[in-house]
Amino acid sequence: MSRRQLKTIITCAITGAIHTPTMSDALPYRPEDIADQAVAAAEAGASILHLHARNPENGSVSIDPEHFKRFLPVIKQATDAVINVSTGGSLLNTMEERIAPAKWASPEMCSLNMGSMNFSMHPLADRYTEWKFDWEEDYLRNSDSYIFRNTFADIAYVAEQLGEGHGVKFEHECYDVGHLYNLKFCMDSGLFKPPVFIQFIFGILGGIGPDIDNLIFMKRTADRLFGDNYQWSVLGAGGVQMPFATTATQLGGNVRVGLEDSLMIARGKLAKSNAEQVTKIRHIVEELGCEVATPEEAREMLDLKGGDRTAF
Repeated sequence: MSRRQLKTIITCAITGAIHTPTMSDALPYRPEDIADQAVAAAEAGASILHLHARNPENGSVSIDPEHFKRFLPVIKQATDAVINVSTGGSLLNTMEERIAPAKWASPEMCSLNMGSMNFSMHPLADRYTEWKFDWEEDYLRNSDSYIFRNTFADIAYVAEQLGEGHGVKFEHECYDVGHLYNLKFCMDSGLFKPPVFIQFIFGILGGIGPDIDNLIFMKRTADRLFGDNYQWSVLGAGGVQMPFATTATQLGGNVRVGLEDSLMIARGKLAKSNAEQVTKIRHIVEELGCEVATPEEAREMLDLKGGDRTAF
């Protein structure tokens, strides 16, 4: 089974590619706001910052390296947190386009989805009648036809370009149990070296459902497949964010929060910031007898190359 650690890594996903500006005034999309919220989340206890970019003019999803350049150096200068650059971004772009920001930045970590899947946000569109920007409603409604492509060839390409080429380690995002088997195959093929960092993801339409039985099943499967060669974390989307994170801490796992995954701080109450979510989960983690990992401790646990070896 995965190694029982003494410290809990908190990852904070700052803005993502699911929620739109209409849904919350707290969702950052201007580079200065992404930077400010990321730094505040790190100060609150997040040792890893999972980062997407947005078009600063209208908040739409961006994979333009120029947009990343406007906040990554600012964050690095202000905090020692591990910076994790998304390779997801738009679901409609090629893998080469999706990894362009990471190839420029050469970060310590990148996210990597471990399988193709339906990935839809279209039910969210029915909750709103007025929109801040014209693109938002169509973006959400049209997602019912999206396939988030992550073939074995795509995964091998990312491993070569970022893993071998830049010494990047990955947040292996697993939205279903089959993704764990995909990762095992890739490890057996020599694409990824242990320890791997697996993000169990629950509650995204198209992926495994947000049931505690599913969390236990994913954990048992990972133990069987990876033994002591992995660390794991839990992402619960929407209303299950805090309950799933709390359960993960008691099972020896790490946690992920942030406005990418949920806009709420409690049932019916929007979060004021990413830092508010980090503060809440840190309080829970510590009240339940665990200690929060520092960025340096997270680097050691995940065998990262170090912040001094990035390109920004």
